[in-house]
Amino acid sequence: MQRRLGLRGLAAAFVLATAASVSVVAVQPAAAAAPAAHFVVLGPQGGSLAQTEASIKAAGGTVLQSWPQIGVVIATSPSINFAQALRRMAGVAGVGASRALVEFVGPQAASALAGTNRLEQLDGTVDSKAGLAPTAFEPLAPNQWDMRLIRADAANGVSGGSHNTLIGILDSGVDALHPDLAPNIDAANSVGCQVDGVPNTSPAAWAPTNSPHGTHVAGTVAAARNGIGVAGVAPNVRIASVKVVDDGGFIYPEYAICGYIWAAEHGMKATNNSYFIDPWFKNCLDDPDQRAIVQSVQRALNFSARHDVVTVAALGNSNWDLAHAVTDAGSPDNQQTITRVVGNDCPQLPQEAIGVVGVSSVGPTGQKAYYSNYGVGDTEVAAPGGDRFKVPETPDGNGRVLSTIPGGGWGYMQGTSMASPHATGTVALIRSTHPDWSANRAIQALQHQSDRLACPANPYDPTGDGQFLANCQGGPSGRGFYGTGLIDALDAVTK
Repeated sequence: MQRRLGLRGLAAAFVLATAASVSVVAVQPAAAAAPAAHFVVLGPQGGSLAQTEASIKAAGGTVLQSWPQIGVVIATSPSINFAQALRRMAGVAGVGASRALVEFVGPQAASALAGTNRLEQLDGTVDSKAGLAPTAFEPLAPNQWDMRLIRADAANGVSGGSHNTLIGILDSGVDALHPDLAPNIDAANSVGCQVDGVPNTSPAAWAPTNSPHGTHVAGTVAAARNGIGVAGVAPNVRIASVKVVDDGGFIYPEYAICGYIWAAEHGMKATNNSYFIDPWFKNCLDDPDQRAIVQSVQRALNFSARHDVVTVAALGNSNWDLAHAVTDAGSPDNQQTITRVVGNDCPQLPQEAIGVVGVSSVGPTGQKAYYSNYGVGDTEVAAPGGDRFKVPETPDGNGRVLSTIPGGGWGYMQGTSMASPHATGTVALIRSTHPDWSANRAIQALQHQSDRLACPANPYDPTGDGQFLANCQGGPSGRGFYGTGLIDALDAVTK
């Protein structure tokens, strides 16, 4: 998702149709006249957070959410010096301003960002004859070049996955009433995390508001084979909406942490994460605030992994080689940016966190999409994410990815956000076919079953104008662009 994952103007098109519990400790903050910044606070792991919370309060902060499972507390404070003071107190192993102190910037400086939605946007409209009347096949399937590229259509002739398999869509919310999604929505395990990172199970909290992104991603994973619209990679599995994107399009660390813990404690077999965690494209370990963000997110991801969840993430749309230093001129992305050169000691989250399956994007020809991030050691697998410069042999001739959008419609979008859910759907098929396999074994199967793609000739110039040059490391292995290769859904249900 983006610039967020990626270029803010990445294209799409849309079709309008006719019309449990989690162990947490939450303390609601009192109303404050002064602005209050948000912080992640690291306490002891595996023990009580009482001392950590006491120190937060002694330093003038307010506890919003405690996660004793991972030793992390989310807090606010009206003091710009809160983190510096708290780092010297008992029960505190680290503190980081989770939003780069944007709350103290002031309304005039922040006004240009107000209401900005940072996810990939829809791009124009097309006419659909799908309607809502079921047919003997999915009416829009001829335009799903992406499903044929990974043999998902053939895979579904063997298995569409199991309804016992639950997949989390960590995103901007999912339209539970969409005719292609309603059969597979698990409302009981859905949640909103986008308000201070505090779980809210109200249906309104996990429904989409101003973004189609999460609904589009959900359709790629698990749109039902019901004779309406399109079909997903794993059309029989259940999906839970775990909303981690606020109405500005931001995914702050506390939102993502809430989502990872929720997924772990609600039996999800995999989660799709088509975003990067704001406000920094990359969080550098030599900065105490950013280091605390990295550590808190990694603790949550480790907790999720211990609960047998496969975390799949989109690599991003900046055409960056993540294995080498890059120039980041867009962070922090919620206020005035700075330009800095960032390397491997500055991981992008969650993509470069330990244990996360990073997915790059290819277009209809199977070559790296012009926008896709890549890199040896960062790219685990490749999947179809769309490429507007490549024209497939489909009725629409649209090189983007077709999927569901809110309001009962279908539309085209492109980005690594669209690639990641293809991989997540394939993991869902693997875990449905082999329910006794662990998360690690499922990841290994995803990689080993992928079809190797060799590097193209360097420098790679996908548009022929030099605007998106890239160099692929790995030669015949293609590891720089494609990891172990293009995912294969048919192998997922037959091997």
